[in-house]
Amino acid sequence: MYKAEISLVEVFEKHRVRLRLFHGRGGSVGRGGGPSYEAVLAQPGGAVQGQIRITEQGEIISSKYTNPEVGRQNLEILAAATLEASLLQPQHSAPRQEYLAAMEELSALAFASYRGLVYETEGFEEYFWASTVINEISTLNIGSRPASRSKARRIENLRAIPWVFSWAQCRLMLPGWYGFGSAVSEWVGKNPDRGLPFLRELYREWPFFRMLLSNMDMVLSKSSIAVASRYAELVPDKTLRDTIFLRIRTEWQNSIGWLLKIMEQDRLLGHNPLLERSIRHRFPYLDPLNHVQVEFLKAYRAKNEDPQVLRGIQITINGISAGLRNSG
Repeated sequence: MYKAEISLVEVFEKHRVRLRLFHGRGGSVGRGGGPSYEAVLAQPGGAVQGQIRITEQGEIISSKYTNPEVGRQNLEILAAATLEASLLQPQHSAPRQEYLAAMEELSALAFASYRGLVYETEGFEEYFWASTVINEISTLNIGSRPASRSKARRIENLRAIPWVFSWAQCRLMLPGWYGFGSAVSEWVGKNPDRGLPFLRELYREWPFFRMLLSNMDMVLSKSSIAVASRYAELVPDKTLRDTIFLRIRTEWQNSIGWLLKIMEQDRLLGHNPLLERSIRHRFPYLDPLNHVQVEFLKAYRAKNEDPQVLRGIQITINGISAGLRNSG
């Protein structure tokens, strides 16, 4: 998308037509969410010419604009970011070619790692359906549309929202970070002459890369591998469960390690203590909800037809979603 925006800017400038991009932003980072201010400033030079158009998801609208004071503040943030991107940033401040080339390589490596897990790992679909609430979301009709575009239980048929939402509920947020650690490890291995110092330069000098890592920092801070392990226990096949969860946990640790090195932090959200404290204070409420949800899922899948079990699943889904905020 970033490369497409650069191309659009060039075409519109060539033909002397004013460009206005329409951004459909999701609630979760995995679907284009995250702080609006940084997102606007991360656009390529010339992509914000005094105006920008954005859609917000339903659950984000209620959290951002229900309260008049909060709504006004969010509109001020968008207006300020649009003005700054238009007036204070050079119109032709395109990222250096070596930045784009490095990002192209990192993107390809992360893409291969992500697809390798999701589409090329035997048994992954079984693991996903057993270790998340995706089945309950489908059967309980949670959401405005069906979770899948067809009746077949295939990942490629799932809609984006339930896919991301399910990973958030089990506290992995996998679509928002998986593949990053592997990509950086392999890239640094192939580029020993530049390696970590160059990636740190990318983070300091390139708003797009900085926003990408900042969002990942926030997503990983909300994840909990300990809580996720409880959901992994829902997978009946122990060999499958242990194999895939170990792979996810290894990538999770690797991604956090490289993120902290590049951002030069000693802990997640080390540069954002206010957000860190806000998220940390939610854990005493979030973690018990996750453990309770796992027990409800066990009962429901054991054919317990007590209406309170279904009600419990729905309540915990709502509670976890509210605590995580940008989860779907």
